[in-house]
Amino acid sequence: MEGRAMMRGALSAVLKPLPFRGGIGVGLVKRDAILTDPTPNPSPKGEGLILALVLAVLPVPLAAQDGPPPPLANVQLENPAQEARALALMENLRCIQCQGQSIHDSDAPIAAAMRHEVRTRIIAGESDEQITGWLTQRYGDYVNFAPPSTGANILLWLAPLLLLGFALLLARGRFRKRPS
Repeated sequence: MEGRAMMRGALSAVLKPLPFRGGIGVGLVKRDAILTDPTPNPSPKGEGLILALVLAVLPVPLAAQDGPPPPLANVQLENPAQEARALALMENLRCIQCQGQSIHDSDAPIAAAMRHEVRTRIIAGESDEQITGWLTQRYGDYVNFAPPSTGANILLWLAPLLLLGFALLLARGRFRKRPS
C-alpha cells in the first residue's frame, strides 16, 4: 500500500500545475518564470521514484537471458578422434541465431547449446548422420550449411537460370532484324 501512495505522490507531483507569470497553468513554462516566482516550490517526497523504478526494472530482461553455458559447450573432449569429429560437425552446422556462422565460430547461447549437444551425442556413440539428423529434425534444414537437395531447393537454384533464358529469348525476338 505504501508503494501505491508513493506512486500517487510522484504522479501528482508530475501533474501538479506549474506557476508562471500571469496565473497558474499546466504545460510549457517559460524558463525564467520559475526563477522569478516568489513562492517557493517544495520538492515532492517521491521525486526520483519513477526514475528509480525504471532503472531497477530495466536490466531484468537482459539478466534473464544470461546464464552459464552448458558443460560441454566450450570444453574439448578427452579423446582427440572424438573432438576432431565434433569440430568437423560443428563447422558444417549453422548457428540459427547468427545465420552466417557455424556453431563452432558463434558466441550465441543457442550455438553453445548446440555444441554441447553435438559433443554429448558423440560421447554417447551416435554417428555423424544421426547427430545431423537430430539437429535437422529439431531446427530444420536451415541448420545445415549444405542442405539436402529437394524439389524446392533445386527449383530455387534453377529459377534464375530459367528467367535468364526466358529474358534472352524475349530479347532475341525483340531485336531480330525484320525484313523491310
